Amino acid sequence: MGEIVSRLLEVEDLKVYFTFRPGLLTRREVRAVDGVSFSLEMGETLALVGESGSGKTTLGKATLLLVKPTSGKIYFDGKNLLLLDARGMKEFRRNAQIIFQDPYSSVNPFMDVYHIVEEPLLIHGRCKAGEREDKVFRTLERVRLSPPEEFASKYPHQLSGGQRQRVALARAIILKPKYIVADEPVSMIDASSRVEILQLFKELQQTSGISFLYITHDIATARYFSERIAVMYLGRIVELGSTEDVIREPLHPYTRALIESIPEPDPKNRFTERPTVMGEPPSSTDIPAGCRFHPRCPFVFERCKVEDPQLREVRRGRLVACHLY
Repeated sequence: MGEIVSRLLEVEDLKVYFTFRPGLLTRREVRAVDGVSFSLEMGETLALVGESGSGKTTLGKATLLLVKPTSGKIYFDGKNLLLLDARGMKEFRRNAQIIFQDPYSSVNPFMDVYHIVEEPLLIHGRCKAGEREDKVFRTLERVRLSPPEEFASKYPHQLSGGQRQRVALARAIILKPKYIVADEPVSMIDASSRVEILQLFKELQQTSGISFLYITHDIATARYFSERIAVMYLGRIVELGSTEDVIREPLHPYTRALIESIPEPDPKNRFTERPTVMGEPPSSTDIPAGCRFHPRCPFVFERCKVEDPQLREVRRGRLVACHLY
């Protein structure tokens, strides 16, 4: 991985709440992100893992201001994003990009590959027409779409899922960003292409020092691509630490359950007793009192039902929100 030289992103007590009206006279609030703090170093990958509905994607989008935070602070390169003027925001947009989950809907089907990749250069007025062509072709080569002249004239429907995701990656990196949110970028492509895309991410990180917030439910790919893991449950980070430490010795019961749910390839180990998580996550409109995981936790005791545990350091570099510690 690229050398970590400085802190790029810092999020403090971030909250993102949405309100909706299920009926004419009623109003409900969804606490999608509910008091999250973390930091990301230059050249680092932080994996954000958890079940669907845990708030991962909303958190990722909030760090890019694609959704408006309800409260909290977001610092990028030492600047508070929520206080930026129009000029500062345009500079931030050049330095921060996103790669979406679905390669079939995230690129414009009516544009050819050349114009899809060129579009950020036009929006930000980065270079002249002749320079743009050279830059587009070189970027396509970087994401292994070669020969670039051949791929540039193709339309998305002529490409495989893995190739479309490479186009999305080329579009994201052509402005040489410092930060990329990768939202489940390999979950909708075939297994062989997943490995190639993740290898490409790692190579780009090593050569360009890009920081990634890697959003996934797949702990195996998180282990391959990230230095640290943050585990989210119902809008909160419940465990954070180095990837190897978290996977080798998970501290939070929810993290243990996620890791234990990974399919076991050895038939002799498939029927060993494991801690299980019962039921489905509660709705983010009706968060339980106390620890929000306690209705599903196999280790629950009375304190869990009344006191909300805070994320705190229990070992060097290991943070967990659990009364067991």
